[in-house]
Amino acid sequence: MLRSVILAAARSDRVERLVETAPVSRDVVRRYVAGAAVDDALRISRDLVDQGLAVSLDYLGEDTTSPEQAEQTRQSYLELLAALSAAGLCPPTEVSIKLSALGQMFDEKLAYSYAREICQAATNAGTTVTVDMEDHTTTDSTLELLMQLRKDFPDTGAVLQAYLRRTEADCRELSGPGSRVRLCKGAYSEPESVAFQSRLDVDRSYVRCLNILMAGEGHPMIATHDPRLVSIAEDRVRWFDRTPDSYEFQMLYGIRPHEQRRLADAGHTMRIYVPYGVQWYGYLMRRLAERPANLTFFLRSLGTRS
Repeated sequence: MLRSVILAAARSDRVERLVETAPVSRDVVRRYVAGAAVDDALRISRDLVDQGLAVSLDYLGEDTTSPEQAEQTRQSYLELLAALSAAGLCPPTEVSIKLSALGQMFDEKLAYSYAREICQAATNAGTTVTVDMEDHTTTDSTLELLMQLRKDFPDTGAVLQAYLRRTEADCRELSGPGSRVRLCKGAYSEPESVAFQSRLDVDRSYVRCLNILMAGEGHPMIATHDPRLVSIAEDRVRWFDRTPDSYEFQMLYGIRPHEQRRLADAGHTMRIYVPYGVQWYGYLMRRLAERPANLTFFLRSLGTRS
């Protein structure tokens, strides 16, 4: 019920205006979003890299409805990658892209063309790209475009969502040599016909998918804040005798920073997903909906930086 309420709020212009104008919102956003500009993204990335953490930067924006918006997103990523290269922040800092922000919903060829340019710019900068996954209606299109990108850029990362019933099969398809796959729970409101609805079923699916990826020859990227799943993943690292460079953990900027530090100090690659840009509202609400327990982290952050 709480998840449904949060997702409904994410679509409400009225709630968005209330949140954006509330004085306390600035403190919340500052903790979970790097800022609005490239310089903000570079500053946070430098701080994290200096702490021995890896980074994935996401320029916020999606559901692009015009070629002009898609072009603006493309240009923002090209500028970001040039700045990362100049700052010497590659390869520990990569970028994450959403195909919908590049025009996927109205012109798949345009989205592929822009994604390809971003992948080429990332290669030139000495880093990589991960293609984010969105709601289930775009899954087939996203995976098809990903496979096209991998023909020339084989290190392009995929994202799979454990709450979708199809994901175990997708994990098997994408667990081959060198395949980078970020496994997350999922953050969109999906019908029961395509997605598990209970937390227990989603968690069980996550573990099944994790086992497939860990047993494969790819590079699993374990994206979860759930303490139990993190513990299971650490066990699977040992069980499958994974070397430190053959997998990584991923968490969101501002969520469980002490756990991020613990995993890094234990010798795991710990990558922090850092969003930046002005379109932070939808991102923030989906993170709450992905795991309503995150609401506790957000509310607690109003009074502490722990």
